[in-house]
Amino acid sequence: MALPSLSIPAQAATGTWTPTGSLQVARYDYTATLLPNGQVLVAGGLSNGSNGDTVRLASAELYDPGSGTWATTGSMQQALAGHTATLLPNGRVLVAGGFEDTMGAVASAELYDPATQTWTFTGSMHDARYDYTATLLPNGRVLVAGGKGHGTDLATAELYDPATGTWTSTGSLPQARVGNSLTMLANGRVLLAGGFDSQLKVQSTAELYDPGSGTWTPTGSLFFSRVGHRATLLSNGRVLVVGGRSGTSITLIGTAEVYDPATGTWTFTHPLPQIRDDYTATLLPNGQVLVAGGINVNRLATAALYDPVTGTWTSTASLTQNREGHTATLLPNGRVLVAGGIGNGSNGAVNLASAELYG
Repeated sequence: MALPSLSIPAQAATGTWTPTGSLQVARYDYTATLLPNGQVLVAGGLSNGSNGDTVRLASAELYDPGSGTWATTGSMQQALAGHTATLLPNGRVLVAGGFEDTMGAVASAELYDPATQTWTFTGSMHDARYDYTATLLPNGRVLVAGGKGHGTDLATAELYDPATGTWTSTGSLPQARVGNSLTMLANGRVLLAGGFDSQLKVQSTAELYDPGSGTWTPTGSLFFSRVGHRATLLSNGRVLVVGGRSGTSITLIGTAEVYDPATGTWTFTHPLPQIRDDYTATLLPNGQVLVAGGINVNRLATAALYDPVTGTWTSTASLTQNREGHTATLLPNGRVLVAGGIGNGSNGAVNLASAELYG
């Protein structure tokens, strides 16, 4: 099947970026979670230590969209990066796994309570893991799958039950996966796509998890093998997968494809205007997808919008700061908060505390 044309529309879409309050601590590889009260919880990640070395963080912060400022909140029990954060139906945030400086991969998990702004340990996973994926299921449980363990890549999957605070094993993946995407579909199943296998081979295969049976079944494969890509559930129930790295040489790619749950197949859509990795993709209230920042040869400030109706991309306003490893959070007012990451400084790469708003 031929790839769509790489042409870029001449007219940029409307949209602007404006600076907002900076993080208390410059950080990247952290998690950002929109809370029910409209604030954004940022937790953990990597930053520079007093000696200029890279350290993992236990600190957490809250962004208030009303004032545009960040305030320190309770710190996690452990300093982590490579963890996941999932908003639970009860309003608490589950942080699980990750990489800790002394222990490496951890199996521990903790809960953040917005009412008290404190963290408490909850049940630990069966397997220590980091750089894995997690998603909230319709029944309120949290599915985690794959990732890196102690010296090995994992195929195992587990379920967290907020009612009991415990984890139970569920069906394992057909093969170990790291750097894959995990997307909750409208039909209640979960789509896993791409990633590395245990031999560090980039995969194009995809599987579906059925919460009812606790099993994974193959579905249509991607046209391109991908790792580190972004997957976005569109308003029409399909899934847009964009960019990442492919092939044995881990080549950056800008291709995009769409998964249709009704047929279990992928179709090409127009590729990104600019190849990039380590970027963010955010579904906007109007159904478009905002891709921002990242890196190819250089760190990027550029951004683009995907229109699912036409299957095309349009360039939009650039970020005020080039950045990779940042987060993007859709706020209740329809604006997108981008914060932190790694940018270009006068003497090379620098960790960023700056934040900005799109919309």
